[in-house]
Amino acid sequence: MTPAFSLSGISKRYPQFALQDISLSLPEGQVMGLVGVNGAGKTTLLRLLTGLAAPDAGEVRVLGHRLPEGQVAAKREIGFASEDMRLYRTQSLRWHMDLVRRAFPGWDADYAAALVQRFDLRADQPLDGFSHGQRVKALLLLCLARRPRLLLLDEPTTGLDPVARIEVLEALADVLRDERRSVLFSSHNTHDVEQLADAITFVHQGRLVASDDKHAFIDRWRRLLCQGTPPDGLSAWPELASVRTSGSLVELKVRQWRDDLPARLAASGLQVQRDDPMALEDIFITAVRSGAVA
Repeated sequence: MTPAFSLSGISKRYPQFALQDISLSLPEGQVMGLVGVNGAGKTTLLRLLTGLAAPDAGEVRVLGHRLPEGQVAAKREIGFASEDMRLYRTQSLRWHMDLVRRAFPGWDADYAAALVQRFDLRADQPLDGFSHGQRVKALLLLCLARRPRLLLLDEPTTGLDPVARIEVLEALADVLRDERRSVLFSSHNTHDVEQLADAITFVHQGRLVASDDKHAFIDRWRRLLCQGTPPDGLSAWPELASVRTSGSLVELKVRQWRDDLPARLAASGLQVQRDDPMALEDIFITAVRSGAVA
């Protein structure tokens, strides 16, 4: 099966930032969350996939097309929405829908009308009367109603108040359940990613820290609270990402869980008192701080 996109050995250098040796792919029909702090390289990766930027090294393929040579064909089947994109505030949503319909033959008018209802929008109202959350929904509608094979979303919930953020996430989750489309969306909010994504990729300072199925992350990472004296060299155990001691208590963050780990720790003088799953945010922070490839 042809992946929705593949990046092979990608590097891209700017005066104050560089992406370094990124290799990443997304199977068709999956949703991937791209997680990183502001300035980690998320937007640069999305710009490479849309053809808005060209790599200095490596190869970009999107929907079977090599970029930048095949970007015209690829863009016909890509939907891209970014929180800093602007619509014409004096024009109505219906005016925008007609504009996109004329530009893209794949526009689905019935689907667009259904999304207007689902997103609770007024198609004939000028956009300067929309809230920020409504404008985000309008932008998503304009992308989705084209029926793109690959949907790229750059920080779609940034700047939303808590109620609008939940509304956008719920609406987007409903759409993604309805459609077998490939989606890559970036966020520094791990809670949004955990809610929507099948797969998760961590980026930090222009490097790929980790990429895997969401459930694999949750199953593989653990937080152990132990009692005893840690043996010499414990921090060098390859399955441990973090070791923190407080008196007789030792907190271990495990990046590669193994069923025999508690017995091995016991044989080394540490008794496991608690075994807890880790939240995705904690996994990301620990992976970044330890330099772990999860």
